[in-house]
Amino acid sequence: MMKLKLSAISDDKPVKLALELPAAVHRDLVAYAEALGRQTGQKLEAAKLVAPMLVRFMSTDRAFARLQRDKRATAQAPRPSITRPEAASRDASER
Repeated sequence: MMKLKLSAISDDKPVKLALELPAAVHRDLVAYAEALGRQTGQKLEAAKLVAPMLVRFMSTDRAFARLQRDKRATAQAPRPSITRPEAASRDASER
């Protein structure tokens, strides 16, 4: 038996999201849920696969990973302190 990309689905606190799928995508999603259920021994609803599939897709997208890495690096970079001109002149006059 071939190994599917998804493994057992963890039970996590869900966030409700409504979306429309083309009928062919829904049929494939149901078929995938059945195949994964046979492989893992779990009974799965097709809707429960959407989140893990999206996670898997985003985690293997190199361009997205690069954007996330750059975003984190920018957020953690030290910000230069900005001195207002009046504060700089006041400091100079106090010396």
